[in-house]
Amino acid sequence: MKRILINATQSEELRVAIVDGQRLYNLDIEVPAREQKKSSIYKCIITRIEPSLEAAFVDYGGNRHGFLPFKEVARRYYSEEAKKSEGRPSIKDALKEGQELIVQIEKEERGNKGAALTSKISLAGRYLVLMPTEPRAGGVSRRIQGEERAQIRATMDEVKQPSDMGTIVRTAGIGRSVEELQWDLDYLVSLWEAIEKAAKERPAPFLIYQDSNLIVRALRDHYNSDIGEIIIDDPEMYKKAEEFMQQVMPHNLRKLKLYNERIPLFNRYQIESQIESAFQREVTLPSGGAIVIDHTEALTSIDINSARATKGSDIEETALHTNLEAADEIARQLRLRDLGGLVVIDFIDMMANKNQRAVENRLKTAFRADRARVQIGRISRFGLLEMSRQRLRPSLGDASQEVCPRCSGHGTVRNVESTALSILRLIQDEALKEKTGQITAHLPISVATYLLNEKRQQIADIEERYEIHVMLVPDENFERPNYRIDRVRADDHSHASRRKSSYELPEKKEPEISPPQTQRAVAEQAAVQAVVPTAAPAPQPKPVQEPPQKPGLVTRVLNSLFAPGTKEEPAKPEKAKRKPQGNKPRGRNTRPSQRRRPNQNRKQRPQQKKAAKDTSESSQPQQKKAEQKTGGNRRRPRRRRPQGQRRQSNQNQQTENKNQQTGKSETKGNQSVATENKPAQKAQASAKPKPEQAKAAAGNQSAGASTDNKSSQAAKAPAQPKPEQTKAAPTANASEKPKPAPVSQPKSEPGNQAGNSDN
Repeated sequence: MKRILINATQSEELRVAIVDGQRLYNLDIEVPAREQKKSSIYKCIITRIEPSLEAAFVDYGGNRHGFLPFKEVARRYYSEEAKKSEGRPSIKDALKEGQELIVQIEKEERGNKGAALTSKISLAGRYLVLMPTEPRAGGVSRRIQGEERAQIRATMDEVKQPSDMGTIVRTAGIGRSVEELQWDLDYLVSLWEAIEKAAKERPAPFLIYQDSNLIVRALRDHYNSDIGEIIIDDPEMYKKAEEFMQQVMPHNLRKLKLYNERIPLFNRYQIESQIESAFQREVTLPSGGAIVIDHTEALTSIDINSARATKGSDIEETALHTNLEAADEIARQLRLRDLGGLVVIDFIDMMANKNQRAVENRLKTAFRADRARVQIGRISRFGLLEMSRQRLRPSLGDASQEVCPRCSGHGTVRNVESTALSILRLIQDEALKEKTGQITAHLPISVATYLLNEKRQQIADIEERYEIHVMLVPDENFERPNYRIDRVRADDHSHASRRKSSYELPEKKEPEISPPQTQRAVAEQAAVQAVVPTAAPAPQPKPVQEPPQKPGLVTRVLNSLFAPGTKEEPAKPEKAKRKPQGNKPRGRNTRPSQRRRPNQNRKQRPQQKKAAKDTSESSQPQQKKAEQKTGGNRRRPRRRRPQGQRRQSNQNQQTENKNQQTGKSETKGNQSVATENKPAQKAQASAKPKPEQAKAAAGNQSAGASTDNKSSQAAKAPAQPKPEQTKAAPTANASEKPKPAPVSQPKSEPGNQAGNSDN
């Protein structure tokens, strides 16, 4: 279960941690003396316009002047002439020095760089982000895709929005009702009206509105349905959080809890050691490897070392396993330290391309839950991966660390020998100057000891050659590589080194004592503290779909006994719906091949199959009626046979065609003979008595039926005729049964008619 832990026992530092079980997921530390200024709104005045940079420098009340690019200036602040111009006006035509406007801090001051500002204000709410100066801006968050995106757009169509403002739906707005979105929008609009009113009352520069404190930001930005508890260990902060949740999310107030146990809150969930790892340069991995994080002016470099990792069966598997662990830990460390800008990762070399793709996919999956925008490249042939991460706030190092006074941020210092030799050369350079009477060097104890012992002769040679006096003073106030060299002129007798002894020259350093709490600088107060919103609407519960009730045991037994025709169908498991993939760019493996035709009608196949099935079912009754009329002689579809069988079937077909031609000639002969014998048959039939005529008629009918059956059997079992059979002629006697046709003929109706006429 995920929890939000808020530690406010120390007034100098406020810490907010998000944990999943006992694993630290996110960390935010804020010092009240150095509150976050990002997203704060100021009223500023333009001090200088620089056309070469297409930007203006403004005074907003900070330590340095802010930097305002022309592309970040809202059109409402343009001059009247610039608004009427059709094209894009120049910055000198649109703005002027001394002009006042409302700006928002986009990037805070870093080092020698001033803050980056924008006049395109954005106010973040619980579900929406209001853009009051940009009516054309707005939409839905990029993280929302598929059906949820379309559903939110349909919901926002019902929300009453100001025509001169834009809105963006946050991910927290998924599944919210129209009333909840309308309530959040009304609160943001009233906040902007209060900001505009305060800006008209005072001249620039001053702070108009400051973004909420850390607790409110954490509840607003990090709280979602996955959070099970919100635990605070300070009663005062607990009341502030309770007031905020009572106004914004009263239905989740039950999750807010006050911690009163003896064990510290962060020790209770075992995350203090994980927080300390965020300040270290090297972080160990579970397999024994390590990642090393270094910061430079241009980028952040991360190196991966296998160290004691030996889990794989070979070097390739070991490298893959270590890189996969490092990918997860890198995403976590960048989130904890809030490192932004360019990041270059040096993975352990892998030969297989599939292993490189696996590491890239693992890194993308690890960054999927990050709130910042992340762009990830591919592993190059040198084993390097380039990526960038959005800087949401000052990093953990910038907020709680300072540059080392000894190494000045380099991380290393020169050794004793190198420092001593460089000082010896500097002494010689100072001795070359005119009217030099004495050189006094305040040195670290180790460096002075080295020069006075190992380099005593070289110092004596300098004194003799240039006729000066060299004084080396071991000073405990200096640490390597720091030192100080003073040149004293020959006519300057007032220098301290001339009046004091050498052991009295080191100055006593006073200990650094931090000023008491009463002497700390008071933070600037914003003109607009807060706007009290109306009561938040209760969320609408989602309809619960009850599962269909299955019949009991007795019902099933009775159905099986008395209703055997109805069988119980087993419940079919529902198929999982595929998540919408969105418009993903085509990669190398997703491009359609030139040899194969891309399958573009895959979605239309089920509909085509269903339509074909419906047409076949509707045509079945008509086919049955046609079969009854034609006697069921339908032509069967041909099947493909092997090549050898095809040749044999072709030969059989040729012989059958020849036999059919001979069979037709026989049937014509039979018909002619039958017509000649008709008078004789009539004479014989008239000579017999009437009862015998009935018996003869019955015999003739049976004979005709037998000839029909024999002809049909001959059609089913074809036989090749002999030459003698083709020359034989049928007898004209009515009592004799006619011989069946020697060859199977599909069109045997003329032969049957001949047999009937004989009878």
